[in-house]
Amino acid sequence: MIRARKPQDDPELVRLIRSELIPLSATARPLDARMIRELPHRFRWGTTYVATRTKQGPPVAFVHFLAAGNELLVDMLATHSGHRGLGLGTLLMAYAEAYGSSNGCRVSRLYVDASNGGAQRFYGKLGYGCIRYIPDWHVFELAKPLVPASALPTSGNPAEHYALGSS
Repeated sequence: MIRARKPQDDPELVRLIRSELIPLSATARPLDARMIRELPHRFRWGTTYVATRTKQGPPVAFVHFLAAGNELLVDMLATHSGHRGLGLGTLLMAYAEAYGSSNGCRVSRLYVDASNGGAQRFYGKLGYGCIRYIPDWHVFELAKPLVPASALPTSGNPAEHYALGSS
């Protein structure tokens, strides 16, 4: 199930970040207390969708993003290692991109750690291309044009046309 983040999800989201994102980052350190402390505040400046096994269950994956002007900035996407390969990342990105399209965004942009080849391949399959490498951060900047909101499916679920089992 995909739903909007609730404040009570934050401890599990922080655990996902610590276990799934920080180990792949060249600039983040697992024991960086300031960064960990700021994560719940970071969730407040954008939108976060979570994937759960049940309606009230804890998040097993999430995407955090911000729609600003004509750009969608995807800040973080993480899936618990035991839930990879189920299409949750693809589904969460579909929700984020649909949100961006319906809020006037024409392009989606994100950063991927240079050492995270799996994420680079994942985003490539979703249509993201490399814009540039940023050596100070050890990341690639990726972008992709978004489909106008008028071309999105008209069902109540903005990502209904994505099969949960595909990734």
